[in-house]
Amino acid sequence: MAELIKPYNGDPFVGHLSTPISDSDFTRAFIGNLPAYRKGLSPLLRGLEVGMAHGYFLVGPWIKLGPLRDHPSAANLGGLISGIALILIATICLSAYGLVSFQKSGSDAGDSLQTSEGWSQFAGGFFVGAMGGAFAAFFLLENFGLVDSIFRGLVNS
Repeated sequence: MAELIKPYNGDPFVGHLSTPISDSDFTRAFIGNLPAYRKGLSPLLRGLEVGMAHGYFLVGPWIKLGPLRDHPSAANLGGLISGIALILIATICLSAYGLVSFQKSGSDAGDSLQTSEGWSQFAGGFFVGAMGGAFAAFFLLENFGLVDSIFRGLVNS
């Protein structure tokens, strides 16, 4: 086991252990394809993609585990409103982080996400994407019978 786990790049002071899982080609390819690390993506599109995923999966837990879960007629709307509130809080936190972490000047940075303007675009894209994802999830859950019948008709035809 000692030959599998070793210091990253042979330097024990880095604070990262190189394991067969964390240092594999599959893991590197998977992490490299995440929107935060994908090359050629603007901060706005990165935020949009991250926001769409987060907005979509935030609504479901509020519907199934939220305080209105025992009222089927109100659970979907309550989940949407709670998801929107959490998205607003997350966007405010992203904006505040960008304001305190990055200087206004510094356009010579290699990664545009490491600038104040880039982070602002990321937060704006996150907000738009998360709202779209939350409303898409709400629409699909509200019209589940229709969506189900469409897919059953396509599959059974």
